[in-house]
Parts: sequence; structure tokens; C-alpha cells
Amino acid sequence: MTHRLPLLLAVLASLLFALLPARAAEPMQPEQAFAMSAHALGPDSVEVVFRVAKDYYLYADKFRFETEPETVVLGEPQRPKGKLKHDEFFGEVETHRGELRILLPVSAPAEVKTFRLIAFSQGCWDGGVCYPPTEQSAEIDLTASAAPGGGLLDRALKAGGNDTAAADKAATDTSADESGRIAALLGDASLPLVLASFFGFGLLLAFTPCTFPMIPILSGIIVGQGHAVSHARAFALSLAYVLGMAVTYAIAGVAAGLSGTLLVAALQNVWVLSAFALLFVLLALSMFGFYELQLPTALQSRLAAGSQGKGGHLGSVAAMGALSALIVGPCVAAPLAGALLYIAQTGDAALGGMALFTMALGMGAPLLAVGLAARSVLPKAGPWMEGVKKAFGVILLGVALWLLMPVLPPLAGMLGWAALLLFSGIFLHALDPLPPQARGWQRFWKAAGVVLTLAGAAMLVGALAGSRDPLQPLAVLRAEASTPAATPLRFEAVSSIAELDARLAGADRPVMLDFYADWCVSCKEMERYTFTDPQVAERMSRMLLLKADVTANTGEHKALLKRFGLFGPPGTIFFDAAGQERQGLRVVGFMRAQPFAEILDRALR
Repeated sequence: MTHRLPLLLAVLASLLFALLPARAAEPMQPEQAFAMSAHALGPDSVEVVFRVAKDYYLYADKFRFETEPETVVLGEPQRPKGKLKHDEFFGEVETHRGELRILLPVSAPAEVKTFRLIAFSQGCWDGGVCYPPTEQSAEIDLTASAAPGGGLLDRALKAGGNDTAAADKAATDTSADESGRIAALLGDASLPLVLASFFGFGLLLAFTPCTFPMIPILSGIIVGQGHAVSHARAFALSLAYVLGMAVTYAIAGVAAGLSGTLLVAALQNVWVLSAFALLFVLLALSMFGFYELQLPTALQSRLAAGSQGKGGHLGSVAAMGALSALIVGPCVAAPLAGALLYIAQTGDAALGGMALFTMALGMGAPLLAVGLAARSVLPKAGPWMEGVKKAFGVILLGVALWLLMPVLPPLAGMLGWAALLLFSGIFLHALDPLPPQARGWQRFWKAAGVVLTLAGAAMLVGALAGSRDPLQPLAVLRAEASTPAATPLRFEAVSSIAELDARLAGADRPVMLDFYADWCVSCKEMERYTFTDPQVAERMSRMLLLKADVTANTGEHKALLKRFGLFGPPGTIFFDAAGQERQGLRVVGFMRAQPFAEILDRALR
């Protein structure tokens, strides 16, 4: 089948780029290249937003604003500092790219509720075309104020009067968080640098818990081929799996960036997860020898051919990679959030899609090595091969149980892990006596079986005693410490924008809003390893803690995520005591305790 690999690559590449708009080869109309919109932040301020297309820029000193009627008076525009560019004719000039927000103080007579704002700007295309001054206008309704947290520069002025430096600092902070900096990288860097950076991001993400379950999935596919599979065949299967995953990340990511909603969130429900877990159970049982690979039903035939059947098609393995990307790795990390943010802000799905595709290839690079390593453990047929297949069968059962953990009752999950560990230990002869002439490997596997049996017994005892933590099943049996236990952090639940606004309006101290979902592994990492750190917990105790549980992915949950430009959990947003968001302090994805404590210090100032 390896001779079909070039065809598969061509099909996948054409599918990806057919869905992505081509980069413009001709200059845009100025209204498209420098799209302008404006809205009132309150009765005394207006925010003007320029969305500058990729490969275009605006001159910082060419902005001018007028009003109709003239009785509406505008104050000095407040805008962030731009970047210096060497212009062939004007020398060093200050320019703006990407999204630009400008605050206009407004003074209007009491009887004037609406007015027409006229904005003049001038910019150029990197392709060699400069535009004459462009006039655009917008109708402003001073009675329609933006929602709390909507106007960054307005908030800066409220915090620091008319201090231009404060406004500049706040405007600069819009990209100070990690996902914002990554989005800026897409807009400012060259294409080779962007692709190399995202490949590196993918390599780092490959070693996160959201990607680990893909290792036994791919290994099971290779092992299921039997000892006769060649190194070339193992690599082809691994590459097909990785490409299926990469294309899915790119297409789903572009769709999320353009729509503002993650597809994977909709798939994290009991029916989809149960079906996918059942798939792994069927594959595991086949490795245990409960049935032959040629199954009677059409569904089981497809499963066998797609994953471990002899002569299985590369396309089916690629489909398995696509499903794995959607079901197994739904958490949002900073590189993914940055690419989605860039797509949402600019509409440049081509560059965003290529970045996500390259990031997924980086995530899949270790999987290629794992695929070849899985082949290396299959030197010949015989009892050794059967043992390897059964080991991967157990691992696939573990993946199935791991998938179901978000939708299973905690007690059922604990009992499931206990049963898996106990049965694995028994099959490794933990309870059988060793013959006197037992060899080293026999003793090793018996010892492994004893360890698994003890772990399973601890899990079972802990579950029956009331513990619901699989990693610390016997914690419930510990004697109470002589010193009083630390007070657990209390989060208040918010499930809609209205609830959040009401809680922010009554806040009397800094606020932390945590976005969480049961199916998000990184969210649980934050709870277990970061929020429980004593230094972090002490700082969080001085804040009002809010939690938005978006597990159900309802319409209100989507609106709440969209309010902050998030595409999914995990995400942490900070607000000051007045209920205004602290820009530049957002945390997207998992963060360790020490850097998170530093973020908290800044939020508490």
C-alpha cells in the first residue's frame, strides 16, 4: 500500500488548500484593506476600530476625524504606539498593522443622541501600491454603550484620567498575553518563520496529556498488523494517521476561527464519547483473541480494515487520525488560541490554516517515531507477539476508560480503573506461584502483576471508602493532621453573560474568571497542580473567584466564550475591583504554579 502514499498526500493537501481562500494577488479596495467601524463606549467616548488586512499598513500620522453635526466636539485621539518602518520617500514613519483601536473623547450637547463620525486615514500595500487619503464614516448612537469590558482604551482613561501613557500601555497590553503574541506573530513574521514556529509549538504540545492517548491508539494500529508488517508499512500507517490528524486540525481550526465556535466541544457528549470508547474496546478484544479480524457485520469489518485488518487502507487509518484529533485532544492551548484569534481578527484563513496544519505535523512527529518503535518490538511470531498484542489491548481499554471519565459518575470511574488494574495483575500471574527455576523475565512480569494488583486493590478500597480521586485513592483514609487544614478555594458559578455582569458589578476586589469543562484535561491539570499550590492558593484567596463551566456547550456558554474571544477552555480572565478586564493577563491553556503566581501578583496590584 505504500505506493499509494503520494496519492494520499496529494489528496489531503488539495483538500486542505481547496477549502482555504487564495492569497490576493491584486491590491484590495481601500474600504476592504482598511475596514473601519466605530461604536460608543459611553456618552463621552467612542471607539474606532480599523481592521487592516494582511500585507497592508496605515500611517500613524494620517488619521483625522470629523463629526456631523459640528456641535459634537472630539477630543485628542488616543491610540497605541505603532511600529517604525523605513519608507523610501518619507524616511522613518510610524505604521499600524492588524487590528487598531482608537479612543475618541466626545463632548455633545444633551439633545444630541446620535451623530455621524467621519474618519480619514491613509495607508499602503506591501506589494507596492499606496492609497490616497480614504474617507469612511459610521453612525454613532451615544445611548448604546458597549458592554462592560468592551473598550480597552476607555477603561485605561477611566483608570488614569487623560493620561496618554496609561492609554498607550493599556493598548499595548492587548497582545501581551501569550495567545495575543502568537496572533501577532502570524501578522508580522515571514511565512517560513511562522511555519517553523508553529512546528515547534506542535512539538511542545506533543508532550501534553491531551496528546498522550494518541500514542497507544497509533501503536495499537501498528501492532494489530502483526509481526509481518515492515518498517516502510509501519511508517506509512503512522504518516497517514498524522496527516489525517493534521488536516483535521487545519480545517476544524479555520472553521472555529471564522465562526468563533470549536467543533470539538460539540463532540464531547456521552453518545460520541461512548461510541468512540466502544471502538477501542472492540479493538482491544480483538487483540485478546476473542474473535477473528474478519468480522460478520459491516461496521466491525470497517473497524478492522481501518485500524488493524490485514491490508487495511491508509485512508481508513487517516480517518482514525482525524477522529482522534477531534475526540481525544479537545483542549485549547496558547498556540491554537493564537492561530484562531488571528483567523477571527483578519479572516486570513489561508495563513491560519497552514499554521495549524504545520502545528499538527509537529504534534505528530513523535507519533511517527512511536509508530516505527512499535514495529521494532515485533521481531517474530510466537508467544512474545501474543503478549505484546495483549499488552496493547489493555492500553486501549485504558484509553476507552479515559475517554469516558468526563461522563461517568466518579465512583464508576474509580471502579473501572480498579477492575482494569486487578484483571491486568491477575493475568500477569500475580497470584500464581513461580516455579523454582523461574527466569528473570518471569519474575519481572510477576512483580509487575503484583504492583498492578496492589494498585487496583488500593483503588477499590479507596472508592468504597468514599475517595473519588484516582491519583490519590487512599487519601480519604489518612489521619487528620494536627494543624488545621487549609480552607479550600470557593468558586462561584456563572453560566451566562448576565450572571457574569451582575457579579462583576458587585465586586469589591479583583476578580478571576476560570473557564472549565469536564472533558478538558488541561482544565483538570490547572485545578490539581496549579490552583492547589500554596503560593497560588494564598493569592487566589484575596480575589473573587468565578468559574464558568462550559461542559454542556449551551448557547449561553458559547456566548460567554465569545464575549472574551475564547474558542474553548481552559482560559483564565482577570478583572479589577471595578469589574473591568485587566488586559495582558489572560492565561490560555495549562500554566505551572510559579508563572501563574506571577500573573496573580500583577492582577492584585
